[in-house]
Amino acid sequence: QVYLVESGGGLVQTGGSLRLSCAISGRTFSSLVMGWFRQAPGKEREFVAALSWSGIGTTHADSVKGRFSISRDNAKSTVYLQMDTLKPEDTAVYYCAGARVYTVTAERYGYWGQGTQVTVSS
Repeated sequence: QVYLVESGGGLVQTGGSLRLSCAISGRTFSSLVMGWFRQAPGKEREFVAALSWSGIGTTHADSVKGRFSISRDNAKSTVYLQMDTLKPEDTAVYYCAGARVYTVTAERYGYWGQGTQVTVSS
């Protein structure tokens, strides 16, 4: 079984930074593709970033490119989302997810955390 637990969310002003962490339990972590998604009130869940098991291949949504960065530490079984230059439209619940294949499609991620709230004040 694989469990994902996010942390690091909170309230930040426009232009500020946060780093989200996702701790993963289970021996398959190093072979998983890891992703971050977010869901704002009244909106569908959207892709934010994905990272290959090796940490070399990454994909970031256009809306966060240049501001957010996904990374992983396989030794610590943790994946991170560094978020800089935050905007009010980044306000959402952020979810960490794991998949067996490299994809930006939420439906192909089989493992999900409970989410962490990020609120950016204007």
